[in-house]
Amino acid sequence: MKKQPISLVLSSGGARGIAHIGVIEELEKQGYEIKSVAGSSMGSVVAGVYAAGYLKEFKEWLLNLKRANVLNLMDFTFSKNGLIKGEKVFRTMQTFIPDKLIEDCNIPYAAVATDILNEKEIVFTEGSMYEALRASTAIPTIFKPVNKEHVILVDGGVLNPLPLNRVKRTEGDLLVAVDVYADIPYEENKKEKNQENKRRIISAGLNINAKLKLIDTHKKELRKPGYLKLIDYATRAMIFKMSEMSMQLYKPDILITISRHAGNTFDFFKAEELIELGRKAARKSLETINN
Repeated sequence: MKKQPISLVLSSGGARGIAHIGVIEELEKQGYEIKSVAGSSMGSVVAGVYAAGYLKEFKEWLLNLKRANVLNLMDFTFSKNGLIKGEKVFRTMQTFIPDKLIEDCNIPYAAVATDILNEKEIVFTEGSMYEALRASTAIPTIFKPVNKEHVILVDGGVLNPLPLNRVKRTEGDLLVAVDVYADIPYEENKKEKNQENKRRIISAGLNINAKLKLIDTHKKELRKPGYLKLIDYATRAMIFKMSEMSMQLYKPDILITISRHAGNTFDFFKAEELIELGRKAARKSLETINN
């Protein structure tokens, strides 16, 4: 039986974008043929490695990342225009995923970045895949921007977090969007949550005052978020609204949503949980469509 062709668009979303992997796997499992991909920020990374034919290798690498590994990949700098250089992680990726010209990928691929000098989108559809990824993922104030002649490039999510208008369409395809900034409830993994609660209780000991202090500290963290948390919360709100507007202008045939509460920007050590979350979200959306 002929497979249903789709054009797939993956949103920005930091580590939550790992869920895109589970979505892709479920789409292929259910007989859809991905004919083209586009993405912003983390969506551009997953879309890029998929288009280049290295999604399996990328997934295996992510599944082996621990919290300490994620921290080690952050090449901190004292630069005035970013806390992290953003080069180390891509150098590491190139040890198992070689760079590739976008025009030589298995399927058409587009990565979106933002030119903040000229206030416009830059869409990469040719040239070095890694150059496109570096520009598309440069979160302002967190990662150093990419400086080129007459342009300064930052994260694609600044102007187009869900680039539905940038994916190449084919005759008879369905437009599929994956939004990891959806304002929907998120039910945490109960097993992991129980283990975390046990660790906190053990660390607090049997002293009830210590336990109460631990709870109070957590509440204060929510009321007064730190630098990175504050940027993450502000970004979530902005991108959520922009994604909504994008979907009103370019209505997808199938929308797959992941809760924006499922993880923070740098939660790459939660790969297994996020991939499964993407798989379940895709399955749920496809079941609704089929019914």
